This record gives sequence, C-alpha cells and structure tokens, in this order.
Amino acid sequence: MTNGVVRILGIPGSLRKLSYNKWALRAAQQLVPDDATVEIFELDGIPPFNEDEEHQPPPAVADFKARLREADAVLFATPEYNYSIPGVLKNAIDWASRPNGQSAWTGKPAAIIGASPGLMGTVRAQHHLRQTFVFLEMPVVSQPQVLISSAHQRFNERGDLNDEMSRKLIRQLLEALVRLTQTLAHAAPTVPAGAR
Repeated sequence: MTNGVVRILGIPGSLRKLSYNKWALRAAQQLVPDDATVEIFELDGIPPFNEDEEHQPPPAVADFKARLREADAVLFATPEYNYSIPGVLKNAIDWASRPNGQSAWTGKPAAIIGASPGLMGTVRAQHHLRQTFVFLEMPVVSQPQVLISSAHQRFNERGDLNDEMSRKLIRQLLEALVRLTQTLAHAAPTVPAGAR
C-alpha cells in the first residue's frame, strides 16, 4: 500500500466492448472507499497459455503480471460461460501463476462481482473462480456476493449501473476487500533489515 491507499486491480473476464462486467468495474471505480482505488486491466492482448513460453512470456502477459504484482488486491468481474468462467480469464490466471514458484497471485486478497442477462447472475462461474483461489492461495471476500442478474435492466444505454441494490452490494464488497487487505498487510511479519 502506498500512503495507506489500497490499490485494487479490476480484471474483467469479458472481451466484449459493451460488456456488463466492464461496466460493473466502472461502477466499482465510482463506489470504492476513499482509502482505495480501482484500476481496470483488460485482457484483450492475453494469448492462450503456453507452458513453453512461461519463462519468456509475451509482452502483454509480462505487463499483466507486473501490474498484478504492483496491486494490493484484485477485483474480478466475470460473466458466466457454459456454467464456468470465460477462457480468456482462465488463460490470464494460468499465465500469472507460472512458472512454478513464481505465481503473482499468492497471498493477493480477492473479491468477485459478476453480471449476466440471465437470472442466476454468474453464481456458478463465481463458484468455479473461488475454487481456483484455493490452489492459488488467495484470501477471498466471501460476503456479500454481488450477482447482477438481468443485467440489461440494471445498466442504462451509457453503461451506468442504475440499480441501487447492486450499487450498495458493490460498495459493501469493496469495503470488505479493503478491510481484508489492510488486515493482512498489518499481520504480515516484518523482515529485519539485516536478514534480507
């Protein structure tokens, strides 16, 4: 954290230009607490994961990992594809977890939001994403769950989130993510200067 400000990296799981999940992250930028910021990193340039290239990843991947390491916490915004997360998001997760022992995810606090035109509001995709956090050793905010269903009714034509309940839940989720990040930062053991 820089000057006590929690830097949150927002990652949309959709490549679609008019993505509800990108719009949800934009709402998060407006609703974030005063002691935090949300910066959005879009995954357009992330290629399919290739283990042969993990030691010299493509520039877009190297940039992604660098931005992830600089962040204090991560906010995922995922749609639901076929009961799970989109392939582009899974590729990004895999790239940033490699090479073995050099994962950029380890210990990074996380939270999830999701928007969908359907009635389930990405609940199954979020569940799958939470499963990956177990292996990645990412502490995650469990409540509130932000499941924006019938998203076409919650956003206006400019992409503004006009549903007050969704806005309230995003605000509460961000507050919980900031608290978790601050708690973990204060609990981290300090390494004596001579031991480095």
